[in-house]
Amino acid sequence: MIQKAKTMVLASFAADALALGVHWIYDIRQIDQKFGRVVDFLKPSHPTYHPTKQQGDLTHYGDQTLLLLRSVAEGDGFNADRFGRAWRDFFKTYTGYVDGASRQTLENLEEGLSPLQAGSASQDLAGAARLAPLVYCYRNDRVSLLESIRQQTAITHNHAEVSAAGEFFGRTAWLVLHGQRPAEAMTLASDEMDPRDPIAGWVQAGLDSAGEDSRTAIHRFGQMCAVATALPATVHLIAKYEDHLEEGLIENVMAGGDSAARGLLTGLVLGAHAGPAALPQRWCEALNDRPQIEELLARLDQAVATAGPSP
Repeated sequence: MIQKAKTMVLASFAADALALGVHWIYDIRQIDQKFGRVVDFLKPSHPTYHPTKQQGDLTHYGDQTLLLLRSVAEGDGFNADRFGRAWRDFFKTYTGYVDGASRQTLENLEEGLSPLQAGSASQDLAGAARLAPLVYCYRNDRVSLLESIRQQTAITHNHAEVSAAGEFFGRTAWLVLHGQRPAEAMTLASDEMDPRDPIAGWVQAGLDSAGEDSRTAIHRFGQMCAVATALPATVHLIAKYEDHLEEGLIENVMAGGDSAARGLLTGLVLGAHAGPAALPQRWCEALNDRPQIEELLARLDQAVATAGPSP
């Protein structure tokens, strides 16, 4: 399992870096004309939300995922107060893009709210997309995994649908690491969710679309950031490309819109399923934060090895 778990983390970060160059371009004709088929990392070009970024860097989503990995590794596990303080301090000097959810959360923290109270009301899937470090850390302890997902999501996105989305993808990734195929894992994870959540309908819509062209399906669901559109689009990608990680992450980028959030989660699940042979070496070599990611994973290995079994 360890090699697939490491691939899961690297694939999630690589998917974010692959999305960087065309992130939030909604006109797929512009992507085609300006960039062609995006198969390698790109430096963002004007106009872009990421003018300070270089080829092989992460988006602001990926940067926060790396911050979470550092917090978990340095503390041998997740602690909401520690991560909340680190997240707030991180943005004091951050030169990348600061989205609306982050700005609202920072304002709430400045007003004295605790990390678990200060999260924005944003419905964006991005808040649920920072899961790879938590799944890696708690891959043998599902109870702790799900609780850590709920807490880390609430720190920036204190919205029930975003929390439910994080829990769904956490359950899915855990099941895949433990031997389920991605599409079956998503069905099982959906069945485990609270029936009052709208997750089941979104998941089924994504699964039903697996035979469609990805651009067509994602355009129909919506290329936007909100869970209601981005979750079924992500499920589509995972189901359609469950044995084709590289193609799935490329097609995610080519579909436009908020490809970074979709990519973090698609890479998470497909990486957990496929293992290291499926992740292009050229992406690993071009990922600027790879040495830091691997060092932090190594710090976690001993703690994970001694964790108790999943109930």
